Amino acid sequence: MTPRHLLRRWLQQEDLNFLLTNRVPRLLLTRLMGWYSQIRSPLLTRCSIAVWRLFTPLDLGEARQQRFDSLHDCFVRELTPGARTVDPDADAMTSPCDGIVGACGRVEGTTVYQAKGFPYSLHDLFGAYGMAEPYRDGRYVTLRLTSSMYHRFHAPHDGRVEHVTYHSGDTWNVNPIALRRVERLFCRNERAVLHLRLARGHQPVALVPVAAILVASIRLHFLDVLLHLKYRGPNQMPCDARFTKGQELGWFQHGSTIIVFAPKGFTLCDGIEPGARVRMGERLMWVPAEGPRRQPGGESAGAADGPPSRGASTAPSAT
Repeated sequence: MTPRHLLRRWLQQEDLNFLLTNRVPRLLLTRLMGWYSQIRSPLLTRCSIAVWRLFTPLDLGEARQQRFDSLHDCFVRELTPGARTVDPDADAMTSPCDGIVGACGRVEGTTVYQAKGFPYSLHDLFGAYGMAEPYRDGRYVTLRLTSSMYHRFHAPHDGRVEHVTYHSGDTWNVNPIALRRVERLFCRNERAVLHLRLARGHQPVALVPVAAILVASIRLHFLDVLLHLKYRGPNQMPCDARFTKGQELGWFQHGSTIIVFAPKGFTLCDGIEPGARVRMGERLMWVPAEGPRRQPGGESAGAADGPPSRGASTAPSAT
């Protein structure tokens, strides 16, 4: 076994992983990483990427550029044209990002789960009572981006962003180990709530990018601010940013989590269940038909129903 495999196996021990990634000065380390990642030095960047690869299977084969002047440039890298395709089916809402599916399924009233036995309230997550109501008894999918993944996120369907709410907060790790130990973790961490309105049926959808340790910075193309730990407001930002399916909305500075919420009537696509890996542009949820609705065949907490199973598409590529 190579030293790299030994190191990764060592860090997979739950108690040690939780200690090293949470019982540390999280905010200070996050600010230091933000500063360090902006240092423009190709040599330092190459050395940093080599160290990074000791901890994670970083693959830059799809990156538009192969040489980076800073770690920040590597974190927010764009992909080569055609690296992702966006499913063209108007009935399908697609994944906004690459990710690993965590907790998903039905919203129980306004309660969802970050892990088994660890519920949290949409009112706490959104920070305002009324804003959570459209998703009562709806559907949700938690998408975790690891540090080695593509960190940009995209529009899941045609429509517009109507409002953004920003919440400053902590930077707990958001890996499965922490989600099983820290109650209401997503409600504690820094996050933004993007309120979308789909062109199809004018349905509301919410995307909630949640920051984490070493990550706390979110850039949205349609707002002229960088949302980060030192941002002091305004926290409520009405807007009217129109987008098309697959269009880039913004990025994380490193990697974290995006939670997708949809109202009652949406259903999860086949294969969307805890542990599944999805790529940006693949089918995530079925959008209710504007006319007579097709009849699904029943759904479990992590399973899906609706039209034929998820698969590859030949839609225009998105980068």
